[in-house]
Amino acid sequence: MDIALVTCVELPDPDRDMAPLEAAVRAAGLSCAVVAWDDPSVDWSRFRLTLLRATWNYPLMRDAFLDWAARVDAVSRLWNPLALVRWSSHKRYLLDLEARGIPITPTVLVPQGSGLTLGEIVDARGWDEVVVKPAVSAGSYRTIRTSLTRLRQGEEHLRDLVAERDVLVQRYLPSVEGPGERAIVWIDGALTHAVRKSPRFEGDREQVSPMAMSIAPAEAALAERALATVDMPMLYGRVDVAPGPDGRPVVMELELVEPSLFFPQSPAALDRMVRALARELAR
Repeated sequence: MDIALVTCVELPDPDRDMAPLEAAVRAAGLSCAVVAWDDPSVDWSRFRLTLLRATWNYPLMRDAFLDWAARVDAVSRLWNPLALVRWSSHKRYLLDLEARGIPITPTVLVPQGSGLTLGEIVDARGWDEVVVKPAVSAGSYRTIRTSLTRLRQGEEHLRDLVAERDVLVQRYLPSVEGPGERAIVWIDGALTHAVRKSPRFEGDREQVSPMAMSIAPAEAALAERALATVDMPMLYGRVDVAPGPDGRPVVMELELVEPSLFFPQSPAALDRMVRALARELAR
């Protein structure tokens, strides 16, 4: 079979990309199957190409997911590639981007087992409101917004998380409530479209604009700069940006494993993806 469109056995959120993607792949004359990465009965060697799409439970078992990806990479062509999946599945990549001159949401990485407190972080940085979340996460998994007036709540959340995993503490950007966060989609070498995302925390559902949004020149330039720092092959990606403290856009996420690509909002992006898949299969 040509393509495995990879999901997970139990989706934490609806995947609105899969149905149009599967239909478009079949309409292009390519064979495909929707299969779950965590289904042990799947024979991955059946597929010429394995496309990561909605593997959204992997933050709960990243090591197992990376082991699976390595096994698949040995018998099928994995997109995005294994090295890129390893790097971008832990959000320390934000600090890598920052070191390469890319403006990011102000971020502190708190390693597992660290005794660093939230109070020490906000005092050192001068932050009033922060977001605390796992460094390996998807959606709003265990992500909270807290402030100086709720510091005890934030400290308890940080202590619970850091006992078992690496954690990010990030300055909260009020701009996500006004102009909003832009999720900028990149497919096969070009930015295709963007949607507006609303702030999302633990227990919230994703809310995005029903129509594609224009990409401002400054946002496009930042997205291209961020993607240009990645010295590995890519088929797709998403750069989430928002106005930073000084009003200029910053990178909030660089999603290169399994991002929603919002195909219902952009048939042209879907067509570009399918053409890229057909080209890869022809090589």
